[in-house]
Amino acid sequence: MYYRKYFGLAMLAILSVSTAFTVLQNKPTLYVIGDSTVKNGSGKGLNNMWGWGDFIGGYFDQDKIRIENRALGGTSSRTFISKGLWDSVLVKLKPGDFVMMQFGHNDGSPLDDTARARGTIKGTGQESKEIYNPITKKQEVVYAYGWYLRKFISDAKAKGATTIVCSPIPRSDWKDGKVLRAENGYAGWAEEVAKTENTWFVDLNKITADKYDKLGEAAVKAYFPGDHTHTNTEGAKINAASVAEGLQLLKKCPLRSYLIKK
Repeated sequence: MYYRKYFGLAMLAILSVSTAFTVLQNKPTLYVIGDSTVKNGSGKGLNNMWGWGDFIGGYFDQDKIRIENRALGGTSSRTFISKGLWDSVLVKLKPGDFVMMQFGHNDGSPLDDTARARGTIKGTGQESKEIYNPITKKQEVVYAYGWYLRKFISDAKAKGATTIVCSPIPRSDWKDGKVLRAENGYAGWAEEVAKTENTWFVDLNKITADKYDKLGEAAVKAYFPGDHTHTNTEGAKINAASVAEGLQLLKKCPLRSYLIKK
């Protein structure tokens, strides 16, 4: 009798652990990819510099969804692929997962300089240029910014994942008391790609720029301790909040259902 009782309890415990493991395995993952404005360094706040991806998890119910910030500082849309970082995400993607991307800050760099060779051709067209990459010491065909975003989107969709494109956060560059926006550059190109690829878009550039204009130049510059691009804790949290606000506007986006209701 006692044997049966304890055997039953043991089997119940095993079943509970097994069920919990299954739920964990089936839980969707949000992969966040981007540059140092999404994850600065190792994501530990060295020199009080943080990316918004380090704080976005606080807006989601993580009992229902996992968050993986796979961004890497210094990368462009091109080098995130060429360094194998995208493949490391793609191999793990499963149906029901999400990929949120934000690139652009480094895409304006030279195509083939000896420092990084990370730039992309400006725009969203099909232009390409073959270059000798002095970093890899190999020939490489470089495409337009939009081409690389489309690759992220098509690859992820092929794996059954949902994609969300974010326009890049504004830098702390000002003119006549207003922060400079990028609607005629990378922000506009990001939106164009999202529309043509029929995927979700968060205009992070505009949402945060609107906040900056209200706060004023002096207050905003305090969020950028080292330069005009990389944010401290407070600045990164502002951008994370902007991402969440942008997602709230996407009424039919399935990722929105995982946000914590406040």
